[in-house]
Formats: sequence, C-alpha cells, structure tokens
Amino acid sequence: MHQKIQAEVVILGSGPAGYSAAFRCADLGLDTVLVERHKKLGGVCLNVGCIPSKSLLHIAKVIKNADDLSKAGVFFNKPSIDIKKIQDWKNHIISKLTDGLYNISKKRNIRFIQGKAYFESDNNIIIENNQNKFDVSFKNAIIATGSNPIKIPSFPIEDNRIWDSTDALSLKNIPNRFLIVGGGIIGLEMATIYSSLGSTVDIVDRFNVFLPLIDQDISEMYIKSINKKFNIFLNTHITTVESKENGLIVSMEGDNTSHNICYNNILIAIGRTPNTKDLELDKIGVKLNDSGFVKVDNQLRTNISNIYAIGDVTGFPMLAHKAIHESHIAAEVISGKNHYYEPKVIPSVAYTDPEIAWVGLNEKDAIKSEIDYEVGIFPWNASGRANASNCTIGMTKLIFNKKNNQIIGGAIVGENAGELINEITLAIEMGCDAEDLSLTIHAHPTLSESICLASQTFQGTITDLLNSKKNIIG
Repeated sequence: MHQKIQAEVVILGSGPAGYSAAFRCADLGLDTVLVERHKKLGGVCLNVGCIPSKSLLHIAKVIKNADDLSKAGVFFNKPSIDIKKIQDWKNHIISKLTDGLYNISKKRNIRFIQGKAYFESDNNIIIENNQNKFDVSFKNAIIATGSNPIKIPSFPIEDNRIWDSTDALSLKNIPNRFLIVGGGIIGLEMATIYSSLGSTVDIVDRFNVFLPLIDQDISEMYIKSINKKFNIFLNTHITTVESKENGLIVSMEGDNTSHNICYNNILIAIGRTPNTKDLELDKIGVKLNDSGFVKVDNQLRTNISNIYAIGDVTGFPMLAHKAIHESHIAAEVISGKNHYYEPKVIPSVAYTDPEIAWVGLNEKDAIKSEIDYEVGIFPWNASGRANASNCTIGMTKLIFNKKNNQIIGGAIVGENAGELINEITLAIEMGCDAEDLSLTIHAHPTLSESICLASQTFQGTITDLLNSKKNIIG
C-alpha cells in the first residue's frame, strides 16, 4: 500500500535525540511524524545501549558489594548465575520503558511510522517497511539516526563468537576468557559486567595512555582499583585473529612483548560511526564532514535551512544527554524561537566500578590553553561516608583559574561519580568560584561534600586534612 502523508516536522530516528525532539515538537503545537526503522521506540540507547548496560552493571555492583561485605563479617553464598532470568529481567526493563515512550507519543498525537527512510527531496522522504510505502511531505526534518559500532575488517567477523556491544548486552553466554578490543567507556563497562559474572577479561588498547580525556592521577586511581578484576594492555595491537574450533586464537604485540592467547569471545569496542549511509543525503546536498558526520550550526541546522540534525549523527561527544539537549533546541528553533545550542560544558561518565566522571577542562587542557590554574583535591580515604560505605578508593578533583578563582573543570573517580559530577557541571555553567562551593553547606556525612572539601583544599581553609596553605580568612 502506498500512502501520502503531510507533516510540519518529520523526525528520523527514535532514540533519546529523536523521541525527545518529537515530544518537544508536539508540545509546541507542531504536527509531528516520528520514523523508526525498528519496531520499538528508544533507539540504541534504550534497547541495546545505555539502559541494558546499566541494568547489567547494577547486577555486577551488587555481586561486588556482597563479596566486599565478607570483610565486615557478613557472608553470602557464591552467586548462582541464571542467564535466562537475567535476560528476562533486563528485557522487562527495556519493554517497560519502550512501551512508556509509545504511550506518551500516542497521547501527544505523534504519528509513528516504522520503516526505513530516505530523502527524495528537501521536502519529501520515502519510508518503506514490509507492508507499506509512505510518501511524506514535510516543512522541516530532523535527522536523529544515531550511530553503529565500528567493525574491524581484518577480523573473521562472520564468526558469531566475535561480538559488538549489542551482542555483549544480549548476554548470549559468559565466556571463560573474554577479550575486549578498545579501552574506552564501552569496553570498560563491559569488562566490569563480565568480570563480575565470572569471566577472565583482558582489554587491549592501541593507545599508550588510558582514557586520554582524563588526567593521569584520575586514571591511576581507577587502574589501582581494578587491577585484580581484569587486565588492561595499553600500547598493544592485534596482529591476527584465527577462528579455531576450541576458540579464537589472538596474536598481539606491544611494549616489546607478544602474546598468543585463546579466547572464547571477542568484543570489538573501538568506537561508533554515524548512521547516514542509507538516507541518500547526497541527493539533497546535505554536507558531511570528513568523518561522515552531519555538519550543523549552533541552531542544529544543516546547510539545508529546513533540515536539522541532532545526536550521534552530528559527532562527538556521542552522549544521550547531549542529544536530548540538542533535540529541545532544534524543536524550539523550528517552532520560531530564537534559541541556540551553546553549552559551556558537557559531563562524561564511565559507569564502571568505581565510576569515573569528568567535565570541563582537565590539567592538560588548561596547560594547552595557557591558563594559570590550580587544583583542589580531596581523597576519599579521608571521607567519613566513603569509609562507612567501603568506597575509599576515590578522589574528587577540581580545577580553578587562579586569575579569578573560577572553577573550570573537575573529575571524580569513585562510587556514584556520575551523580556527583552534576554539581560541578552546574558550578561551571553558573561561573561559580571557589568560595561559592566551599561556603555552600553540604550534608554530612556524604560523598557530595567532597566537592566542597576539594574547593576548601584549593582555598587553604580545609580542616579535614592537614592544611598546607593555612589561609586565614577574617
């Protein structure tokens, strides 16, 4: 069946960027069509990314906490892993959320069309599925098609023992020996999950610096905390992967050493590439950069004035919270508001154990920008709450511009770092200085007071640690 449809706005992709844009457009009174190639709303993040990974990371955290309590005299039996029940529990969470999105879209009178879409012109798209073909005319379009995992062509990728992140999150099996190629956030989170479930995990990364976006003191504390959980081989590259009946034989070289190791499974987690290939953007002249990401301005417009792009498809950082913020701006601009996408900073989080979170400038950035800076650090082994909660391996680090004492960056490694980083993000957005943080009374004992205490360390007013500055204010 061939159907013709007219809409004020058509949105391609229903991940956090797409569904948020659709909801905001509808709330602003725009007649909205939302297109998704899969049967369920939510995109990668909800179905095969953020939400399932955080569900499995929660299980990993509980397993670790139960084991840690043995040191306090509380003993549990060794966990028994029922993969099928875990899968069912995870899938229930996903279904609950995707069903919720669908119900919200219906209540907002958004027309949802399932199928693959491509542009016919700058005012027309074609959507096709197994039953129907839709010809949709629009005034404005928002491209929110997301990204997909990068593959390594030299690997025997037809072997189903070689996984991408979607495979890993489906929890097909728990490998005895598991290799993760790529030491970024996805690789680290998968290592956290599978090592807790019983796998011996190795991470191989071709870079010689661990998580280059964070400072060395933060990365060293994280590595100190995980050295008994899994192995990280930096400055190492894989030369060959051979498929054998008993496993995948991997040859790797690095730091004047070489290894031949047999793994049950390999996860490729070296990054993601934008989903633009099937949209036929070249037909209408939408410009891409050299990496294939859609070029946009600070109102999320492409070079075609009525076509916008948001989320992963526009490039780094490829984060759901960035995508959601962009989606609101794009919808508001389409509705006639003179809004701009101009965040000062965007926080990043590795939901590992312990978590790592950072925002704004790090020390390397400050040096590169020739900023006269100073840091304030509070180690969690001096925190009452961290000691009581058995999470003393951690630190809160703030970076201040010495010229005006304004906070310009921060990083946290430790329990719930992803929750704590938001106060630092708000402080940078508001242009807070050290006094704003140190004179704000924080509840005690909490992990969040480490932000106040790190600021006091910078000021020289701290009493929880030996005070090297001994700044007397009066």
